[in-house]
Amino acid sequence: MHLLVVEDDDIVRMLMVEVLDELGYTAIEADTATAALRILENSDQPLDLLMTDVGLPDMRGEELAGKAREIRPLLPVLFASGYADSFNVPEGMHMIGKPFSIDQLRDKVVGILGAP
Repeated sequence: MHLLVVEDDDIVRMLMVEVLDELGYTAIEADTATAALRILENSDQPLDLLMTDVGLPDMRGEELAGKAREIRPLLPVLFASGYADSFNVPEGMHMIGKPFSIDQLRDKVVGILGAP
């Protein structure tokens, strides 16, 4: 299963990708919404989940999710935010609060996609 991880903090993104890879998922990285949209628009790139930070430097995570759903209408979306308590998760999408443990990340992704 292929997950697109959109996170502008290099260290956080690297750790998320490393954990997802260890769990048996294939993680594709993007550091901006613009880079993520290029990946989303590539119809040859399989994607099973978009995992995005809410606060990106070039676009809000909600806007990216909306554009992602225009391109890939059935793509599940998982938001990651340090402000999860004050974020209204759009219907049909998911949230994980930062900081999260490896177990929390695993449980959330498996809950959305099933085991790799």
